[in-house]
Amino acid sequence: MTASLATVSYIGATILFILSLGGLSNPETSRRGNLYGIVGMAIAVIATILGRRVAGGGEIALVTGSGYAWIIGAMAIGGTIGLIAARVVKMTQMPELVAIMHSLVGLAACAIGYASYIDTSTVFATPADETIHLIEIYVGVLIGAVTFSGSVIAFGKLSGKIGGKPVLLPARHWINLVGLLVVIWFGGAFIHAENASVGMTPLIVMTVIALLFGVHMVMAIGGADMPVVVSMLNSYSGWAAAATGFMLSNDLLIVTGALVGSSGAILSYIMCRAMNRNFISVIAGGFGTGGGAPAAKAGEQPAGEVVAVSAQETAELLKESKNVIIVPGYGMAVAQAQHVVNEITQHLREKGVNVRFGIHPVAGRMPGHMNVLLAEAKVPYDIVMEMDEINEDFPDTDVAMVIGANDIVNPAAQEDPTSPIAGMPVLEVWKAKTSIVMKRSMASGYAGVDNPLFYKENNRMLFGDAKKMLDEVLVALMA
Repeated sequence: MTASLATVSYIGATILFILSLGGLSNPETSRRGNLYGIVGMAIAVIATILGRRVAGGGEIALVTGSGYAWIIGAMAIGGTIGLIAARVVKMTQMPELVAIMHSLVGLAACAIGYASYIDTSTVFATPADETIHLIEIYVGVLIGAVTFSGSVIAFGKLSGKIGGKPVLLPARHWINLVGLLVVIWFGGAFIHAENASVGMTPLIVMTVIALLFGVHMVMAIGGADMPVVVSMLNSYSGWAAAATGFMLSNDLLIVTGALVGSSGAILSYIMCRAMNRNFISVIAGGFGTGGGAPAAKAGEQPAGEVVAVSAQETAELLKESKNVIIVPGYGMAVAQAQHVVNEITQHLREKGVNVRFGIHPVAGRMPGHMNVLLAEAKVPYDIVMEMDEINEDFPDTDVAMVIGANDIVNPAAQEDPTSPIAGMPVLEVWKAKTSIVMKRSMASGYAGVDNPLFYKENNRMLFGDAKKMLDEVLVALMA
């Protein structure tokens, strides 16, 4: 493939990636956006394999016929794993799947960095060019190592293999500062190393420190901040890809990495605003346990009496309503209840009930988690509303139905200045005429914070597995 054709292919792929990001910003265009991304990536891979850097064409070919067999074999293995994961992984496991995918990007950046360093075939025009190349390698491996280890820990927390409670070491900020100074010092030693064998030592030391920093950073973040962590690691993976592009002198990889890195950073900012927190406070150590702690602390009296309700009574309340807002949370995802939720929605709408969904930006375990689940169940896009769009409508709502959500509907965020979530924007379900909260038990949410909503006079608690209870509600509605 000629250089001009490769350039045109890269420009086309870049445009498709930009269109993909634009399409993914809206549920109605997300399928088209996903298709743009697939086509763009296919063009990018083909253009790279057939390009001058790999196949030659006026230059020495880096890959022979047998080399192409290895490339095709690797792509076949990776593609097979991806197809199997897409079919086998449950929607509730999407957050941890995203986290582990981010770790692979970081690992790839590290591997490419080391390969670029030990590659002696590259000839530099000036010493300055060589220095720049070494800086690219050092920074790329640094970002890649942090992304890799941080994503692995995030995977463990999201999958429940590691507790959600933040692990805060004594003098942790000083530990981070010392680690940063050591990384900078070894960076100077790496750049001024006489040869690759001498420079390998500071590169390895830096990699170990970066891996430990990634572990330390994510372990210090509480379970309630995990949606921010997912978007943050998405940003890191983008910058790792961009650094890899600099190492390989691949313009497309630089642009693509920058797109992912910047969009992930913007999303992290949006997530932080949705939780009334700043990015630095999240990195410094977020709040949250692993969930499952008793809502009321030992020795304290409950904030009021809890009024339980049956599935039959819930159905009667829904039948008599004109306006219903459903607020889904992680409990809906765990119970795989999104499909029966859609059936209930369809039945109520056929009876003339105005049913809408209120989505909090950090509902679930990753950005857009609830939107993905509802889209899978074929809930109409036009009735799925963001928090800012629907919050003012709760006073005119007959029934606000909360399915497995907790912290995002906690009135303590507005009413208790001493609460850990004070100031966090929440869905004001308690302003509806009647709110119904579906939970397995009185356990607190992922932030480990008591929820006064349970004890309000207009609130009812529907205890049990969300899918089982909703199935009973649907049967009662159809009767």
